[in-house]
Amino acid sequence: MGNSVTIYHGSERIIERPVYGGGRSHNDYGRGFYCTESESLAKEWACSTLRDGYANRYRIDMTDMRVLQLNSEEYSILNWIAILVSNRVFRVGTPIAGRAIRYLRDNYMLNVHEYDIIVGYRADDSYFDFAETFLNNALTVEQLSEAMRLGKLGEQVVLKSRWAFDHLEFEGYSTASRELWLPVKKARDERARTDYETIISDEVDGLYMADIIRQQVSNDDDRIPRAVSK
Repeated sequence: MGNSVTIYHGSERIIERPVYGGGRSHNDYGRGFYCTESESLAKEWACSTLRDGYANRYRIDMTDMRVLQLNSEEYSILNWIAILVSNRVFRVGTPIAGRAIRYLRDNYMLNVHEYDIIVGYRADDSYFDFAETFLNNALTVEQLSEAMRLGKLGEQVVLKSRWAFDHLEFEGYSTASRELWLPVKKARDERARTDYETIISDEVDGLYMADIIRQQVSNDDDRIPRAVSK
């Protein structure tokens, strides 16, 4: 990602000036303006079952901005999921899940408030199931990483600070036809569910959440997958 990039925000409306501090607190990385460098992915996000949507197009110069690149070698998939469990609501279906959430927050959480922009996976609702299954000790960390790669979710670019919002320039929009893009979105969801059923049916050796807690696995352990976006 260069210093000056074009990004897109999928929405049911045209948004010329995003409002700093808006949005839902229970999104993947908390409050922020969620975008992607992929216009087609933005069109998937924009469509609903009832109406067409819009891929709003922006230009932003990220020179001198503090950017958290979660999909770099510096961070592991557990950094990503630690942020996720701190913002989204997970079903705690087993005793291990509650301990898992606390352990991830205590050992893998990053201070996202230090950054103007976060770049990382989008926890699409279908693939959210993988993260939840991992927390409940029914999926290894290797399987979780593989599932994220299979999903081909792409990266999302999340504006977090007022500085980032002030440097966002609206360039226009394109229409996202629900007749065209809703089937694409549904096909992605169906692939995710097929992958999910396939992966959880396999009992494999590897690091489960209980192992990570019991062995006090650190973030620099070679067994923890890194660079989750290939």
